[in-house]
Amino acid sequence: MFRALYDWTLRQAGRRQAPAVLGAISFVESSVFPIPADVLFVPMCLARPDKAWRYALIASVTSVLGGIFGWAIGYWAFDAIARPLLEFYGKMAAFETLKGETGTWAILVMLVTSGLAHLPPMKVVTILSGVVAFDLKLFILAAIVARGGRFYLLAFLLNRYGLRITAFVEKRMIWIVGAVLVAALAALAVVKGF
Repeated sequence: MFRALYDWTLRQAGRRQAPAVLGAISFVESSVFPIPADVLFVPMCLARPDKAWRYALIASVTSVLGGIFGWAIGYWAFDAIARPLLEFYGKMAAFETLKGETGTWAILVMLVTSGLAHLPPMKVVTILSGVVAFDLKLFILAAIVARGGRFYLLAFLLNRYGLRITAFVEKRMIWIVGAVLVAALAALAVVKGF
C-alpha cells in the first residue's frame, strides 16, 4: 500500500496541478499521511527551478497548517482519530515513548527535528503536542521555523546545485539538523532572556 502511495505521489510532480497536490500532501503529511512531501517537492523543484521558492512557500504554509490540524486532533480527538491512525501506521509505541518527554524544551526539540528531518515523524509530534496541550503559539512558531527552514533550504540547494545535492544532504542530514537545532535553541534562549 505504501509503495503505491509513494508511486502515486511521485507521478504528481509532472502534472499541471502539482502545486495544489503538493499543498494537500504537505498538509496531510503533518497530521495523518505517511509519505513525506519531499517525494513531490524535490522532483518539482528539479523540473522547474524557477518556481522552487513558490513551491517552498506552498509546502511550508500548508505543512504548518497541517501541523495545527494534527495538534487539534491530539487535543480534541485523540481517542477517536489519533489513536487509530497511530496504531494503523505502527507509530503508537513511538508516540508512547515520546509522551514521556513532554517538557517545553523536549517538545521544541522534537518539533524542530521532526520538521527538518522527520525524526520522529511530524504527525506523531503534532498529535503529541495537542495531547499534552503544548502552547499553540509556540507550536506554530516552531513549526514555521522547522518546516519553512526545511523547504526553503531544499529549494535553495536544489535550485543552485540540482540533483547532486540530494545525496550530499541525505548523507549529512543528522549534522545539518543538529546545527539548525542548536541555532534555533540559541535564538529561542535569547528571545526568552535565558
